[in-house]
Amino acid sequence: MRIGIDYRPVTISPYSGIGRQVLAMEEVLRARPQTTLELFSACPPGHPHRDIAHCPDSAIPVYRLHRPLPRWRFESQFLPAEVADLGLDLYIATANAGLPLGHKPANARYALLLHDVFQLTLDNRHRSWMTALAYRNLDRFAIGHSVKVADAIWTPSRYTASEVARLFPEHSAKLRVLPNCVSFHNGAAPPPELAAALPEGRYWLLVGTWEPRKNTTFFLDCLANARAHAVNGTEFPEVVIVGSPEDLAERHRHTPGVRFVNRLDDHSLQALYARAECFWHPAYAEGFGLPVVEALRNGTPVAVAHGSALDEVTPPGAVRFDPEDHEEVAALILELAAKPPAREPERWREWAEHFGPEPYAQRLNNLLHELAA
Repeated sequence: MRIGIDYRPVTISPYSGIGRQVLAMEEVLRARPQTTLELFSACPPGHPHRDIAHCPDSAIPVYRLHRPLPRWRFESQFLPAEVADLGLDLYIATANAGLPLGHKPANARYALLLHDVFQLTLDNRHRSWMTALAYRNLDRFAIGHSVKVADAIWTPSRYTASEVARLFPEHSAKLRVLPNCVSFHNGAAPPPELAAALPEGRYWLLVGTWEPRKNTTFFLDCLANARAHAVNGTEFPEVVIVGSPEDLAERHRHTPGVRFVNRLDDHSLQALYARAECFWHPAYAEGFGLPVVEALRNGTPVAVAHGSALDEVTPPGAVRFDPEDHEEVAALILELAAKPPAREPERWREWAEHFGPEPYAQRLNNLLHELAA
């Protein structure tokens, strides 16, 4: 079986959630017997991925690969001919859209890895309203096309599958759930440059600042409320946020007791999880919730918002809260500052193993077998 996958997410951002899922898929596919794997990406001359992937001749910088014109050229001009010439049995689009435009080879099948549809259902952050409008229209076309031509649509959660079925009911029979893969790294000591940026004592951890749905500003408002109502002598852990303060409003960039770290590789991120007293995830919308499972895999207690896919990845007994209730979360912050959540690392790791490499490989191989049949 000859399989091709869209490798652009790894080229653009290998440590992103989507990039790591593509790497996990690559590992499974390379281990399959009687399977040939072909990678497809776009990158400028001299980029190392030109040695391992099929790439167009263009010299587009990596940071521009997600823009409309490079995407259009890749998917309408480069990809269809490559898929046909290589005689692929299956091509997998790995980033919500990206299946080839134009004629589909008679013997080829297409699979779409659809992480979420928030591009269609939420107001996402862009540099300007014109950019937001352009991307909204592009996403509507690109996702709609890929959903239509896909032979199979794989989503990481039942929640995302239900959202896709709601938006595209005529294609609901193609939907299957493929939960994300969480690699099992040891939360070893952080590298010196990260260790120097961390608090010496207790700290809580949050991940994500760019997308409004991560709800980071809501948490910071609740934190300020909790501090304002704390009795004298209350000690709050410092808060470490993975992200850029420039993504937030001015009033949130200099919140007392909060520090930001950014541009972490996977090793550094796992070390950050492992040392945290509690991982907070206040997102009001998630297609899977990878950071929650990563924290649990490192034995770290979590406090997680109700709703969306987070209800599927958070174990029973974990701390839960309403992502819209300021008073409830402020009270919870005071409670956990005074009495940290119990550390039950073996219990949390056992739960996280449901999303580990072996269960993921089994699910993916079952889906491939179904397509081949």
